[in-house]
Amino acid sequence: MSTDFLSMLQLSDSFFPTGAYTMSNGLEALFKKKKIKERELQRIIQVFLERQIGPADCCALGSAYESAAKSDLAGVLAADDALFSMKLVQEVRSASARSGSQLVRCVRAFSEDKILDGYAGAIRKGKATGVYPVAFAVTCVALYVPKQEAGAMMLYSFCVSMAGAALRLGAIDHVAAQKMLHGLKPTIAKTARENIGRPLGSMWQFAPALDILQMEHEQMDSKMFIT
Repeated sequence: MSTDFLSMLQLSDSFFPTGAYTMSNGLEALFKKKKIKERELQRIIQVFLERQIGPADCCALGSAYESAAKSDLAGVLAADDALFSMKLVQEVRSASARSGSQLVRCVRAFSEDKILDGYAGAIRKGKATGVYPVAFAVTCVALYVPKQEAGAMMLYSFCVSMAGAALRLGAIDHVAAQKMLHGLKPTIAKTARENIGRPLGSMWQFAPALDILQMEHEQMDSKMFIT
């Protein structure tokens, strides 16, 4: 067994301190308006994957990964800037940047890598935002996690975060959450395969109903989650 495989397990573990458990991606606002059911929740997550996280976050991850693997810090920063500009909701932008910055700080504590150090410095100097998918790409390169696996890991972790939020909101139970995650596996695999290799210039997202939902969450007076 290689240590690279163990690095994959470490980064994808919900125990890793990125703060993903504090995010519902607008689900909290939806739950406040409507008691959603398991099938509806799975469809919402699919839309996130297919129309936001896949074509935007996964595309940026793939581009940043290639740049980091070539020691091209400028390419990493270009992906960081492009993805940050694509996140329309301030609450989501800020949360992604905080999570990514925390990820970089944590991995630097036990891994030495030139591009990881350069990216951390750029974040510290305000030349990069630390947006999570780009930070995840850079840390995966530093820990020798393959690009395809990195894309699948990020998408799966997003689904786990959503399932965890639904669980804490009382929308589903643990068994239903695991059943839903299993049902999402084909979508995760397809989304990663279709987006991880696309050039940065082809990045897009279009899910206005989800954007509005996340904006509504920003306006909530009392919140359990930061997004």
